[in-house]
Amino acid sequence: MNKLRLGDFVDEKPVRVSIDIPAQIYRELVAYGSILANENGQSKIEPTKLIAPMIEKFIRGDKAFRKMNKINPMKKTER
Repeated sequence: MNKLRLGDFVDEKPVRVSIDIPAQIYRELVAYGSILANENGQSKIEPTKLIAPMIEKFIRGDKAFRKMNKINPMKKTER
């Protein structure tokens, strides 16, 4: 069985941001949240709660960004 890339979902204190996303992306977030919840034995995960962890995963996986960001790395307290 394949594991989703996002892994365990931890809900942290949010910072309010407003964005518009295409309907197709929202539907995919709904599906992703459903699969992730089932995979981790959790109840339903709201699609909007997935956006920040996905962006974080994307940023942390970007080698060029990490290399360029060594001068001022993202600290856990800044998230």
